[in-house]
Amino acid sequence: MNAFSYLEAVRGITHHIEDTQHQPIEQAAQLVIDALTHGGIVYCAEIGHGNQFDFLNRAGGLAAVQPFSFHVGVNSPTPPNLANRPRPEPVETDLEAARYAVRNSNLRAGDVLMVSSVSGKGRTPIELALAAREIGVKTIGLTSLAYTAKVKSSHPSGQKLLDAVDVAIDIGAPYGDAVVDLPGFDHKVMPISGVAMLCIGWLIWGTVMERMAAAGDPPTVYMSINRAGGPEFYQECRKRYDEKGY
Repeated sequence: MNAFSYLEAVRGITHHIEDTQHQPIEQAAQLVIDALTHGGIVYCAEIGHGNQFDFLNRAGGLAAVQPFSFHVGVNSPTPPNLANRPRPEPVETDLEAARYAVRNSNLRAGDVLMVSSVSGKGRTPIELALAAREIGVKTIGLTSLAYTAKVKSSHPSGQKLLDAVDVAIDIGAPYGDAVVDLPGFDHKVMPISGVAMLCIGWLIWGTVMERMAAAGDPPTVYMSINRAGGPEFYQECRKRYDEKGY
């Protein structure tokens, strides 16, 4: 094999999505439509290596998709000679931070939150989904069923992402994520999950656009600002989204 065999793997993933994931994608799109048409907001949490930014503020993309992120920072300088002092027992800051973020964010009952864990075992996305559902937020999870079947959850509850969300969509990535055998390496290289998540996300947003337009109430969709009249159109979109919420 060579690096271009990655394209064969991408074709396999798109076939998997087309052949097996129609129903959950349509279910996810309906959650988004229900939220937007009833005063809700759709948020996309970090879905792996910055992929969620492909859905935000994009030409041809929904103005309604908003980011959801949180960060914990501690500023406590120490002189070098005291840098290795024994630490107290650590707390599960990732779980506490996720729950705190949900409870103190603008998430409200009826909103939608998209989260992901390729392996399905990630503590933070599972906690985000659980905390969001507790306050009435609908959740969409992107995960690999093949991967999650071979791992143990890192979350204290023992749940995996597919257990914690309202709609789970199988991204089709294999166990380990990488898909290409290259000479000189004793393990596969080149991960496929990012491509799968981006395809699925755009299929969800596109289905939302299609259904809402067919119902006579199309959502606000951006156009490239680099086209003639693009900056003016963008400002009109922002005004429409600010006034209507979608």
